Amino acid sequence: MNPNRSFIGPCLSALIFVASCSALKIGSDVQAGRSALQTGNSAQAVIYLSRAAESDPNYKFPSPVHESVLTYLGRAYYETGEDDKARAALERALMNDKNDPLAHVYFGLTLYRGGDREQGRKEIEAGLNGIHAELDELAADGQHGIYWDPTRNIRLAIERTLAGKPEAGEFAASAQRIGRQFDNEIDRARQFESQSIYQSGGRN
Repeated sequence: MNPNRSFIGPCLSALIFVASCSALKIGSDVQAGRSALQTGNSAQAVIYLSRAAESDPNYKFPSPVHESVLTYLGRAYYETGEDDKARAALERALMNDKNDPLAHVYFGLTLYRGGDREQGRKEIEAGLNGIHAELDELAADGQHGIYWDPTRNIRLAIERTLAGKPEAGEFAASAQRIGRQFDNEIDRARQFESQSIYQSGGRN
């Protein structure tokens, strides 16, 4: 037997194990960060998400909308008032994926709060339109679509926000609320689908 081959096998297995553990840790940190954001603990979210982003800045949350760890980190910095850090994280998120709607929303909100109302509004509008398009696409899925924004509440809120002429603060507050709803929809749709499958005896 080739001694090198007998050595490579265990080493490769160890590397795969370490990589798997690392991916699980990053995923756990991102989920913890999301949970902290959803419960209003943005400072705690920064701790989890910055650690995850340092380990893998390209990580995307495993859901149909695949939101980036950098997008979540940018949102967390925005909500803690650290606009320079929020802007840097969101710019990186958009460099990785220029079509990330939630990154556009929070990048726009960061610009908006910093005084660049014109560009901020453009970014927010692009993000809201992107969220609307993603929800339309998800809703059109014959198998899973019924679980995503089934009452169109999020899409109707986007349509009202974009069609109206709200005051500056009102526009930003509406966009931020929609951003939260969109992220919450990931968990709500997954839970709704799981309950439906369980109640149908796993036939979905």
